Amino acid sequence: MASLRSPPSPTDGYKRFSDDFANASINNYGSNVSNSRAAAAAEAGAGAGGGEGSLELGSRSSLHAGLPMTEDEHWEMNYHEAAIYLEEGLNNEKFDSHPSSPEELPAYLRVHNPWYHGLDLLASLVLILLAFSEEPAVPALKLPVWAHGGMELLALGVVGVELHLKLKWIGWGTILRHKRTMLKGITLLVMVLEAVVVLCRQAPHVRASRALRPIFLVDTRHCGGVRRFIRQILQSLPPILDMLGLLMFFVATYSLLGYYLFSEHVDNGHFRTLSDSFVSMFVLLTTANFPDVMMPSYAKSKWYAVFFILYIITVLYVLMNLMLAVVYETFTRIERDKCRALLLHRRGAARRAFRLLVSRRAPRAVRLRHFAGLLRHAAPSARALDALLTFRLLNRSGSGGLSRAEFAALYDALALRWAPQAARAPWYAAGALEPLGRAAAAAVAWPHFERLACALLAANGAAMALRACQAAGDARAGARLLGAAWDAWLFAALALLEAGVRALAAGAERYLASGWNVFDLGASLLALLGAALLSLAPELAAAAALRPLRLLRLYKLKKRYRDVFGTLVLLSPLMSSAGCVMLVLYYFFAIVGMELFAGAELRDCCANTSVEEFYKSSRNGSAAPGYYYLNNFENLLTSGVTLFELTVVNNWFVLMNAYAAVVGQLSRIYFMVFYLFTMVVLTIVVASVLEAFRFRIQYKRSTSKRDEEKLLHEEVHTSWEEAQRLGAAGALADELRAQLPPGRTVSFVGTRPRTKEVLQRRMYHADILKWLAEDDDSEEAPPAGAGDAPPEPAAPPEPEAQQLRGGGQL
Repeated sequence: MASLRSPPSPTDGYKRFSDDFANASINNYGSNVSNSRAAAAAEAGAGAGGGEGSLELGSRSSLHAGLPMTEDEHWEMNYHEAAIYLEEGLNNEKFDSHPSSPEELPAYLRVHNPWYHGLDLLASLVLILLAFSEEPAVPALKLPVWAHGGMELLALGVVGVELHLKLKWIGWGTILRHKRTMLKGITLLVMVLEAVVVLCRQAPHVRASRALRPIFLVDTRHCGGVRRFIRQILQSLPPILDMLGLLMFFVATYSLLGYYLFSEHVDNGHFRTLSDSFVSMFVLLTTANFPDVMMPSYAKSKWYAVFFILYIITVLYVLMNLMLAVVYETFTRIERDKCRALLLHRRGAARRAFRLLVSRRAPRAVRLRHFAGLLRHAAPSARALDALLTFRLLNRSGSGGLSRAEFAALYDALALRWAPQAARAPWYAAGALEPLGRAAAAAVAWPHFERLACALLAANGAAMALRACQAAGDARAGARLLGAAWDAWLFAALALLEAGVRALAAGAERYLASGWNVFDLGASLLALLGAALLSLAPELAAAAALRPLRLLRLYKLKKRYRDVFGTLVLLSPLMSSAGCVMLVLYYFFAIVGMELFAGAELRDCCANTSVEEFYKSSRNGSAAPGYYYLNNFENLLTSGVTLFELTVVNNWFVLMNAYAAVVGQLSRIYFMVFYLFTMVVLTIVVASVLEAFRFRIQYKRSTSKRDEEKLLHEEVHTSWEEAQRLGAAGALADELRAQLPPGRTVSFVGTRPRTKEVLQRRMYHADILKWLAEDDDSEEAPPAGAGDAPPEPAAPPEPEAQQLRGGGQL
């Protein structure tokens, strides 16, 4: 729908944008209308907004705003806005932030520019890394106040520019409804004020708000996976909080019972007061103080062991595992709901783009030239041939135009990478290396080739075992014997020879497309590098560990191990997001910990307490040093190490009790809250691993190799004559003529990546059909306009659910 705002001045955003393509768009293959025709259309429709009466024109882009323009300019703006809709669908952005006028377009384009995305990411990383240079700073990285304060204001300025640009096209109303943007804006304001105060005083002060700096990083375009993982954590919180409430009830109940049972035992300090009793039972939840907490009471009576055994069974083996089961069920449901929401959101984006690409002459179909014009903006790297092949793949009805149902499958089709079917022939065909290639292919096809490769691996392992058992004078001599002896060179050379034969047989591209081949080649090169390093520099004894890496290939022989490694590949994006979330969590608690405990002195602390011996320093000659005083919050690095030790939970109560003795009893809240946060995140990580493994096992059981080939590959046959029938003209026709020889049909194969999103189409096939049918039922059919042409007989409307192939199009 056209914007209701008044027509802007000639210096508006559209005119500035149109300058970039005004001279070139006439000849681009998205528009094949001649200059004279465009000028005639402009003259004929000058009073009606630039050719609105033409049957070739369709819906007016909201970026037009009533401006007079030629037919080519009309379509260029429609292509551009349709591409914006597709990008919003791809990035799962809400449509309420879609630009609705020419004035908003420049700000939108700047914020969505890849260069600005990189600048925003850099500014966010600078803000986080400044914590290494601010007090309390890492000594080697310490900066003066004016330096880190100025860098902070500069980085905050970059973030502020983005918020300002967003405000120019979104408006206050949308921003106030967008919680993440509101939180980012408030945090930005607070940090700017604090940075100004620091620069004015030329001295640092208490700034716990620095812990919120990761908000800027998480909100960048490059951290979309991190945001989705955080959203899944928040969506999983209700059942987790329910289980935590039940867990804390049992901890409190057992704490009360333990206080009444053991408080009178003089030699049992764990239950002296109600607070001591609760802390002891909370720590026992992690098993870090078991059986120490039980032994004083166990010495009084063996029957007291029943109390502690029942507590461990109840909270650890029942409730904690039940929490994992609840989180797993919730996570699985969220994964399915996320798949549904993304499918329907992209479908909605495709519908909005579809309305901008149809014309009055063909109101229910997108023609090839308009589809090609869209791809110039939505996929700038796509060639004219890619546009034709994608169009042909989507146009399964053969009508010559894409119906709305066919167009909705655009996202899946854009993931394909096209190559001539002849490219699937051996790479060495009719080449100078054909004899070598044929010989290598024959060697790889030999039935005993794989057995010989595995036998060499086993022999390499046996040789390493023998070398490790041989006596050596010292560690360096043993490392050189293991990693640089003659057998190490021999097996590394044989491994590289095997990799070369496989690469010659399959071609470099197909060889490197296999993860196992990449690992095998990398491990062979690392073994060779390790042997060279040990020969030249024997003091680099650790390089001997590079030789055993290649033995991991033996695990490929067993199906269970293949499933494990395959699950790791599927999980790699999720694990990277989970790792970023853990780093954000560490950063938050590290900053808070530095503000609370940076000045606490732990050397020789905690006299007359149960943890005194852990904090004895080397300057105290009465006993051996305990070294626990090194676990402190002096700077960001040591804080991270301390928090990791707390995450492992072994002896974590020793740290908590020390800070409780030095700082105060309320400091225990910090350590308990950190444990609960890490437990929640790690529980969700475990649930995600279980869900991914279950998904892979079910997929392998229900999908054969042939079915997977059909899912990952598409085949299209086309010709130059067909491109002409579909309306290819102008620059589009010129480019296609050079790649499609006249009078000959050429076959192309499109390959899509093997990602979890693609595999979900197979697993959720029945659910996708149901979701699309429900969406069709809930959508109200738009009333036909008085001036609309009747639907073309060759492209009858059809339910989008019928367009699913290979498990559905996401």
